[in-house]
Amino acid sequence: MSIIDLFWIIIIISFFIPIIKKRLLEVKRVQLIRSIEKDRKSRLITMIHRQESLSFLGFPFARYIDIEDSEQILRAIRLTPEEMPIDIVLHTPGGLVLAAEQIACALRRHKGKVSALVPHYAMSGGTLIALSADEIVMDDDAVLGPVDPQIGDPARGSYPAVSILKALKRRNPNRDDHTLIIGDIASKAIEQVRKKVFMLLKDRMPDRKAKKLAIALSEGRWTHDYPISMEEAQDLGMPVKNGLPKKIYELMELYPQAGQRRPSVEYIPTPYQPSPRPTKKGKG
Repeated sequence: MSIIDLFWIIIIISFFIPIIKKRLLEVKRVQLIRSIEKDRKSRLITMIHRQESLSFLGFPFARYIDIEDSEQILRAIRLTPEEMPIDIVLHTPGGLVLAAEQIACALRRHKGKVSALVPHYAMSGGTLIALSADEIVMDDDAVLGPVDPQIGDPARGSYPAVSILKALKRRNPNRDDHTLIIGDIASKAIEQVRKKVFMLLKDRMPDRKAKKLAIALSEGRWTHDYPISMEEAQDLGMPVKNGLPKKIYELMELYPQAGQRRPSVEYIPTPYQPSPRPTKKGKG
C-alpha cells in the first residue's frame, strides 16, 4: 500500500467518523427517551436550544424558539392520546412569541397531565410554555424568566415594551411619529402578553392569583434576562417543585454543545465520595 493510498483511506475514515458518531448519539437519545417514557408512562418531548456558534464569516448563530419548533411540538401533541401525560423538557433562552404561544396553547388544551421539566433554564418564551403545564419541575439551581414583550426596531435593536412607554411619558418636543407608533405597539404587546398568561393560568388557580402573576411576569418589573429561581417562582405562585428525574440529566448530556477550539469548562466526570475524616489518636 502506497502513502497516497493510506492518505485517502485516512481522509475517507475521517469523513465518516463524525457521521457515525452523530448517528450513535441519535440512537442513544431515542433509547433514553423511550426509557424515560416507560418510567413515567408519558410522551416525552424535548426542546433544547444549545447556543451553537457556526463559522460563517465569524458571526455566531444562536438557537431560539421558532415556527419549526412549534410545528414539530404540535405534531407530537397530536400524535399523543388525549389522556396520556406529556413531559416537555425546556432548555431555551426564549424566542418568537407566536411560536411559544402556539406551543403553550396546545399543551394547555391537552387533557392529560402536562409537566414542564427545566434542568437549567427556560427564559421568556420558555417560561410562557412552562406556565401552560400542570406542574413545573425544576433543578434546584434552574431558573425561569419574565415574559415581558420586547419590541424590535431594525435600526436600533430591541427594547422592553415597558421602557418604551416610560420614555414616552417624558416631555420631548422633538419626538417623531415613529416613536409614537412604537409606543402604541408596546402598549398593545404588554396587554396581549398579560392576557395570554392569564388565560394559561386561570383554570389552574383562582382568578385573582392568576391576574397578579400575569401582571408580575409581563409588566417589566425586572430586566428581561432576570433569573427567577425556584424559590422566587414559588413565592410568585407558580406551580413549581423540585425533584427532576435523574435520567433527564443523562439526556441533556446527549445534546452536546457544538465543537469549540478548546473547552471552557473541564472536570473529571465521575461522582466523588467524601473523604473520611482523620481520627484523632489519644495520648497514651
